[in-house]
Formats: sequence, C-alpha cells, structure tokens
Amino acid sequence: MKPIWLIFLGLGVSLLAGCGDEHQDLKDWMSAQSKDMHVTLPPLPKLLQFTVVEYEVADMVDPFQGSRLTPASSNKSGPRPTPHPPEPLEAYPLESLKMVGMMVAKDGRPMALVQADKTVYEARVGNYLGQNFGVITKITANDLTLKELVEDANGDWVERFSTMQLQEQETNK
Repeated sequence: MKPIWLIFLGLGVSLLAGCGDEHQDLKDWMSAQSKDMHVTLPPLPKLLQFTVVEYEVADMVDPFQGSRLTPASSNKSGPRPTPHPPEPLEAYPLESLKMVGMMVAKDGRPMALVQADKTVYEARVGNYLGQNFGVITKITANDLTLKELVEDANGDWVERFSTMQLQEQETNK
C-alpha cells in the first residue's frame, strides 16, 4: 500500500499540469481592450493644516467633581427623600394601583387594601406607595391621602399631595 502523501503529491502534479495556456485568446482580448482605456484620476485634495492647541487641564475644574453635579440653586433646607427599606407597593407607578377596600385593624388603626396587578396588599399610614417616594398620611373609608416628593427642573424636591379613591368593584351577572 502506497503512503497517502504520495497519492496527494501525484494528484497535485496532475492538477498543475492541466493549468497551461488554454485561455490565450481571452488574454489577447483583454490586452486589446485595455490599450484604448485611459484612466484619469482627479488630484488628491490638499490637506488642511490645523493649528496646534495646548490643552492644559491643571487649572481647570474637574467636570466629574461632586459639587459640579449638584445644581447650584438646589434647595438644601427643603424636603428630601428619607432612606428606607423598599416596600412592595413602591415598585408600581401610582396610576397602576387601586384602593379596593378599607379595614380597621385590632389596634383601631385604619388599613387600606391596595391592589397592584392581581395582588392585594395591606397599607397603613406611614407606608410608602408609588414610585415618587409617596407616604400614606391619611386613610378614610373612601380614600387614602399620600404625600409624594418629586424633583423639579432645578433639582429641588417639592411635596405633592395625592388622593386615591376607593374603586367600586364590578359584579359579574
């Protein structure tokens, strides 16, 4: 049995032998066509010379400095959101929440029943509601009142009061 490399060598030699000058007529036609062809290229545009500007950053203010990120007109003494552990009803926008009921707890404090998606949550005065740092301030039989903190165009925190009305349940007949 012959080694496999000898078979490949023989195959390669026979392929190269087949690549002779069979296409001489095509080569002649191409050279005849290219005799009359003249290509004119437009000259390259002149390169613009730019003036060199030294960039000295030692005297400049750092744009990422904390004082640069805080607006200068910010109300430092106004209301601010207080850090607290996140509550489940803070994950929903206020428009997607519904007050579906009200109960009085054993301790006599009112408790609102708030629906988010298809889950009903208990909410008391002091609980957070919505995505604008809304705190429930009052619960009655027909509505709940909450105080939200929203940021205005100047970066100041402004209090906004909202109410959520008790939603009537539709009965299926």
